[in-house]
Amino acid sequence: MKNRIKLCLLLSTVLLMGSCSLNYDPISDFYSKLSTSDTTATGSKYKTKADMQQQYDNIYVSIRNSQESWYLDMMAYCETHSDNAYSGATDAELAQLESNKQDGTNKNIERDWTSYLGYIVAANRVICNVDSVPDPALTTAERNQWKAEASIWRAWMLFDMTRLWGEVPVVTKETPNITSENVKDMYPLLFPSRSSVQDVYKQIISDLEYGVQYAPKVDSSNKFKLTQSVAKTLLAKVYAEAPVRDYAKVIQYCESVKNDGFSLVPNYSDLFSVNDAKTDVNYRNTSESIFEIVFPVGSGSWVTWMFGLDQCDPNSSYDWAKWITPSRDLIQAYENEGDDIRMNEAIVWGQPSWSIHYPSDHYPFMYKTRSRYNSIIKLRLADILLLEAEAYVNQGNLTAAADLVDQIRTRVKLAKLDASTKGSKDKMVDAVLKERRLELSFEGQRWFDLVRTGKVYEVMNSLNSRDSGRKKMATFTENSLVMPVPQTQIDSNPNLTQNKGY
Repeated sequence: MKNRIKLCLLLSTVLLMGSCSLNYDPISDFYSKLSTSDTTATGSKYKTKADMQQQYDNIYVSIRNSQESWYLDMMAYCETHSDNAYSGATDAELAQLESNKQDGTNKNIERDWTSYLGYIVAANRVICNVDSVPDPALTTAERNQWKAEASIWRAWMLFDMTRLWGEVPVVTKETPNITSENVKDMYPLLFPSRSSVQDVYKQIISDLEYGVQYAPKVDSSNKFKLTQSVAKTLLAKVYAEAPVRDYAKVIQYCESVKNDGFSLVPNYSDLFSVNDAKTDVNYRNTSESIFEIVFPVGSGSWVTWMFGLDQCDPNSSYDWAKWITPSRDLIQAYENEGDDIRMNEAIVWGQPSWSIHYPSDHYPFMYKTRSRYNSIIKLRLADILLLEAEAYVNQGNLTAAADLVDQIRTRVKLAKLDASTKGSKDKMVDAVLKERRLELSFEGQRWFDLVRTGKVYEVMNSLNSRDSGRKKMATFTENSLVMPVPQTQIDSNPNLTQNKGY
């Protein structure tokens, strides 16, 4: 009944407006993000290579501008909502995630749902239109490459969305101009329902396979590029997930990434240090980096101020509470391992005037993004080596898994795994997960690692007794493994449903 009412309202609006474009139709924010088409009678809204170049460039502009939803909020999901961090600030949205009491009214969750859809729309503008541009200056190779890069970006956004929300809309088409004649056919495009997780992964894999075939090869001087290596890295991650799990393919794609020429940087701190103009040392685009968001000279990322002090700005201060405060549980994990090198790169201590989680005279802050001049590293080789180790453990090849873990440990001057650990599958499962935690803290991995390995209940439901410094967390159940669908989106799109438990 609600759908019929909505369709009647939409049809009435179209009839009143005749056949004019509804590019500014106020029906819903959801529709406004999907309605991007303006196809002309000649069949293409982009006439020249320059027209399409702008849409292609806009993908990278949108990535660089995604600091709030794709980095800052992702840190809250993966670090605050896990055992790695407290909320830091007192915002209600962050407090909900820290205590596992988030709901469909959480404004941060709402902005991320709509932001991810917006990024997908940006990708679709290239995917859906590049082949129809009539300008012969746009070569077949360029069309395939641009579409491949856009497909990788769309797949990445769908991957993050399905890991966060489970079933999500799979939007792969643009909405044409709506008239009274086509409005009924357009309704499913305007108000898409949530696709099954299996169908979401099917689209992700298809997009990434296209990326492997046509995206550019890695350029060691520019890691801010959606390359074949990025597609392979994401495929390795995808095939590690339960809905499509295939450990042989995880290993296959991890090996392929390694063969693309990446290598661990010898000094762990070089991953997060800031470029030094005095010594002409460049800490960007390292041999370990697979994909990082690089900011042009003279500009930078603003998110560092959300985590602590800007180490390159003498005027920065602790004038307000910062996000992502390292947890006592994480600090204890570093100390138990004697892992000073990685802890000192992940955490820095300060003396703010306020006290929320710790005494103000010795207060920890997240340190991996320590300056606006830092790149934001999204994918790097250590992640892939440890993911491959995880796959080997689950295949029963404990020796191969241990060798990979030992590579990571040796770099930070820790002892190799002992014989007892190497000889036990259960101990190796825990060893790989622990190594991922210590190596990749504050890089947006921990929550996804816990879900993927089935460790959420074991780790998170014992956290209240282990860590007295955080807000008491509600018990994690099977309904806690995904986020709530924003209520505003359900209100504007009658085909959306809420996740169980919310």
